[in-house]
Amino acid sequence: MKIYFTDFFNVDPLVLEEYGAFNISLINDLPLFIDPFLLFGSKKDEYQGLHNGIIEYLTFLKSKAEAGVSNISQIKSWYLFSEVKQNWFGYSMVGNGGSGLGEKFGRAMSSTMHIVFDDLGKERITQSSHLEKVGLFEIGVGKDNISDFTTNLTKEYLLEYTEKFALEHIDESLLKKINVDKVYFDYRLERWMPKEYTLPYLFKDFVILTPKDILTKDDNWINANDLRGDFISICNAIPNDQLRHEIFNYFQHKLPRPPKNKQNSQKEISLAVHETIKQFPEIIKYYIQKKEENKEGAKNISQQRVEEIETIFIFQITQLVEKLLSDSEFYKIRPDTSYEEALKRVEYLKDIIENKDGYRLFYIDQKPIKREEDLQIIYRLTWFASNYDVNREVNNGRGPVDYAVSKGAKNKTLIEFKLASNSKLKQNLEKQVEIYEKANNTQNSIKVILYFDSGEFEKVSKILKELKIDDKPNIVLIDAGRKISASNAK
Repeated sequence: MKIYFTDFFNVDPLVLEEYGAFNISLINDLPLFIDPFLLFGSKKDEYQGLHNGIIEYLTFLKSKAEAGVSNISQIKSWYLFSEVKQNWFGYSMVGNGGSGLGEKFGRAMSSTMHIVFDDLGKERITQSSHLEKVGLFEIGVGKDNISDFTTNLTKEYLLEYTEKFALEHIDESLLKKINVDKVYFDYRLERWMPKEYTLPYLFKDFVILTPKDILTKDDNWINANDLRGDFISICNAIPNDQLRHEIFNYFQHKLPRPPKNKQNSQKEISLAVHETIKQFPEIIKYYIQKKEENKEGAKNISQQRVEEIETIFIFQITQLVEKLLSDSEFYKIRPDTSYEEALKRVEYLKDIIENKDGYRLFYIDQKPIKREEDLQIIYRLTWFASNYDVNREVNNGRGPVDYAVSKGAKNKTLIEFKLASNSKLKQNLEKQVEIYEKANNTQNSIKVILYFDSGEFEKVSKILKELKIDDKPNIVLIDAGRKISASNAK
């Protein structure tokens, strides 16, 4: 069964582990990304060199912004990058393709460079400048934008890192010489240049490996959620009392007066914080100073997050596929219609989870998975052996459905995966998939609902009865609650 890099390229997983690279899935993106702070905080000279390279490029961009970059061709040349999909990380809805950095991002970053990076190379409060600052200043610039920018600016190192491993450990029949676009920036020519590498090659594209110790999930160490959540304590720690007073005075004026006996909403507070930060960018510097003082914390937390991803999407998926699913009929189903195959596989998955210890897949540190995105990735990774085209749907007019299983335009089944804990479950069951069916021109749909305890089961059962769909065969409930072992059962 082939899911991971080591499976497809016949590499011992221990060899890849010793090299320090993450064993990526070559079926679907995994929710990890490079955190530039881990480069800055590392004791490795090569990582610090990568961070310095990012700062050097930001310095170049700032000099051009100050000179007045308005030409769209310049913005496209210097700010726009496609996602480096070959590393198989990110939040892609299908496979490993993402949107990358578009013109909107380029214009926003170009127009704010002189404000966000006002002390670039002349830092007094912080030890260094950081690419992540643009995500603190601008709403809408998130971790995916920072990740795409970081990955593109470190692409030369990642390609060399991958080539070195490939030449030493992978059969040459699985390698190919590739002329890769936009590898390094020539400051004399002021343009990105290509470079040739010998790389692992699969699915008509090359593959990039990434060291585990520069990866994280959820958020960068420097992130807007922390800044806004710790806003009061960060401002209280500012040593300049006059500046503190001005900040809090401005913040209070930006908060709308709430109705009598009520408090400001979280949305109102967040907007006031954002407006205050734009007025006093110094707040960002004091926040970053606090983050810089805890480099070891960043390293330890990121390591824990990466280990979680390894546990859920590698170790537990491997056990499920090799020890449970491969011994069942899960990979042998070949009915005539996509609906029959999809429903039959869901039923096998239900049996494995409920009766054969498959429920363990959905727990990490004895806590159940609470993100539907993780559930959907698990489903994708376990289904890969089908001869049907199984993909997460692109937006066909009314939003993406979790998966469409098809064999031709007229043989398509839509599959929705939901957690019972989803606060909008009733709304989804009532309308969402029916809307998708119309948009995708299919009458076949399956709704799979995962629950972890009796309370969640009762909630789902009540909703199904209220909607009068509790007897529908295409609605499958799966009990992923922890099971008592047979030896302990009375």
